[in-house]
Amino acid sequence: MRRTCCISIDVDPIPCYYRIHSLGQPPPDMRSRIMCAALPRFSRLFAERNIKATFFIVAEDIDVKALGNDAIAMRAALREVRAEGHEIANHSYSHPYELARLSRFEVRDQLDRSHDLLSSFNGKAIDGFRAPGYDISAITLEELLRLDYKYDSSVFPAPGYYLAKALVMGALRLIGRKSGAVMTNARALTAPITPYRPSVQAPWRKGNAGIFELPVAVTRRTRTPVIGTNLLLVPPWLRSHWLRSMAKREFFNLELHGIDLCDAEDDGMPSELIARQPDLRIPAATKMESLAQIIDEIAESGSEFSTLSEYVSGLGVSVD
Repeated sequence: MRRTCCISIDVDPIPCYYRIHSLGQPPPDMRSRIMCAALPRFSRLFAERNIKATFFIVAEDIDVKALGNDAIAMRAALREVRAEGHEIANHSYSHPYELARLSRFEVRDQLDRSHDLLSSFNGKAIDGFRAPGYDISAITLEELLRLDYKYDSSVFPAPGYYLAKALVMGALRLIGRKSGAVMTNARALTAPITPYRPSVQAPWRKGNAGIFELPVAVTRRTRTPVIGTNLLLVPPWLRSHWLRSMAKREFFNLELHGIDLCDAEDDGMPSELIARQPDLRIPAATKMESLAQIIDEIAESGSEFSTLSEYVSGLGVSVD
């Protein structure tokens, strides 16, 4: 059995985290901090192991007309990633957490703007998409088909994750604050955990759409998230247990976030964000070492690495 691990990184900018935690407006000079600090670290780590990954980019970050010098700085960081052969994928134009609840006109605007910007920067058409907050709708899927995308990677069937998310959102409401995050359609929690062709009307079910759904990794029995944030925070013995479980699978969609390799002190992260992001309390060097161990353990299990687009290209018609 051929086993493949695809590492994908959601490069969400600082304002996304301020919306989640209901922190108001972030400092104006922080917009480019995650991309400019984290991408070189990811690139260095992947280059040492000859791995190509997929980076999901919020297109507004490279829109010079919208962000000026910040966008120029982020374009430079992303250009290095592209030059090293990594895949650039679509994470919407402005990362609206409520994308799945927007009208078709609004969804189309988000996707067309992001697709055009990223494809132009990339020098070729973008192949894949991941929805903000992992919330994919029938309208969004239809628009991805219109744009001839090869895959979506938004489904995250992890009940425990959404329970924790609901508790945090509820706690914020109790103190008179509202999180910018939204709850994902509950039907996604029972979605397949392996790659499948979705139903256009119900993306969380198998169907015959001309696109593949590549779910974010969860364990088989308990559907525990096997993503970067968890792997970097749990004890090594538990991390190894999860990785051994994933080593038995043909496909492992290991999702990370740009902030996973950010450093509170070296990158000048705001104190109010550090207080709410436990991963920021770990030095970037320590997290890089842990991530290197994770990747090496996956490689030792016999898995090969590829981008999500490369993986889908190899599927052909082998998935129902």
